Amino acid sequence: MNRAGPALSEGDVNNSSLRTAWRENLSEATKALLDEDECYFLRQSLSTPCLDVIERAEGAMLINVEGRRILDFHGNSVHQLGHGHPRIVAAIKAELDALPFCPRRFANRSAIALARKLVETAPAGLNKVLLAPSGAGAVSMALKLARYATGRHKTLSMWDSFHGANLDTISIGGEALFRHGLGPMLPGAEHLPPLHLAQRLFGGDRPFERYADYIDYALEVQGDVAALIAEPMRWTTVQAPPPEFWPRVRDSCTRHGALLIFDEIPSGLGRSGTMYVCEQLGATPDILVIGKGLGGGIMPLAAIIANEKFDCAPKAALGHYTHEKSPVSCAAGLAMLETLEQEGLLARARKLGDVGLERLKALKARHAAIRDIRGLGCYFGVEIDGADQGAANALAERLLYLCLARGLCFKLGGGNVATLCPPLTIPEEQFDAAFTILDQALSELFP
Repeated sequence: MNRAGPALSEGDVNNSSLRTAWRENLSEATKALLDEDECYFLRQSLSTPCLDVIERAEGAMLINVEGRRILDFHGNSVHQLGHGHPRIVAAIKAELDALPFCPRRFANRSAIALARKLVETAPAGLNKVLLAPSGAGAVSMALKLARYATGRHKTLSMWDSFHGANLDTISIGGEALFRHGLGPMLPGAEHLPPLHLAQRLFGGDRPFERYADYIDYALEVQGDVAALIAEPMRWTTVQAPPPEFWPRVRDSCTRHGALLIFDEIPSGLGRSGTMYVCEQLGATPDILVIGKGLGGGIMPLAAIIANEKFDCAPKAALGHYTHEKSPVSCAAGLAMLETLEQEGLLARARKLGDVGLERLKALKARHAAIRDIRGLGCYFGVEIDGADQGAANALAERLLYLCLARGLCFKLGGGNVATLCPPLTIPEEQFDAAFTILDQALSELFP
């Protein structure tokens, strides 16, 4: 996929003429609230200026201050259970009444129960947990643990990847939007080509086999890499390598003494149809990083899950976060995992995935502007075509606003990939309605 510029991969940016035109159609009351928001918050790309003001959220729906309902197929990937799932709300309320905060030097039942449940649901061999209040914080803990475990400091990661917006995590990340103009990054952060460029860079003949060989070479020739950290699939463009790729990389990491860290912050916890994407790709990491929906879509919560042989830094501070073992967050996390099981949501993700892909195949047959469709479980990507990458990006943005006007919200990844990320609890009629809206918007965009 060719790039038109450095800031078009993690999500849709917010400084276009379409964003300005969108604002003009908002009510005066909403405009006033958005002006106040921009007055008091530091502005930043991917958020300011905001699109609208949300008053309530329930299930798959966002409700703005005017009462307009919007299907949330974005959700920042936190809403596997939808917004405000009653089991999560009840668990939070009960813990607030019992133990609203626990100082870090004490244990609490909710944190212990959550850690036990995470180990039970993790791939075999991952049996030690550490919690953090953010995904970026969890990635930082994984990087520190890899240094202690190996005695090395270098990392291999991929250009175009995203592992969080902190300074250390953007150092290993590959998004120009997050790195541009900031000066020196973390020492020893080496980068590999992005997965989606394997064929361009390694040729059409077994490109991922050649890419895996390149990674093996990079690990061997450097000899001092602490960890290779990667998203097992590129979440914002819904692209996964073939199933033989990660097992080869797993073998290389083991042979050369580097840890394999998988960042499943957006992709983990059931949305793919399995608890973790890596289960479908044939490789178990040394450290698994999770977050996003772990707090039930309400509480900020993330974690690393590692093999016990890497429990090697008892006198070091890997995280040391004030809210590391927050009993309220942990109660939400435990309820989230139990709800996934009790409501059969992994199976439902697979079922919705089959239905959604069939709908997208029909849309692709009708709309020449769709270059490609992709999906894994209940997560979908619709890649929009254009004369060049810039034109494709512009068309995708127009599609986004046409869908927003009809009541469907989603994220753009890679500039021109509409990513559809619904809750696993979504009623079938709402799930179907989203694809109808997408169809209508495509018909208007390309009559």
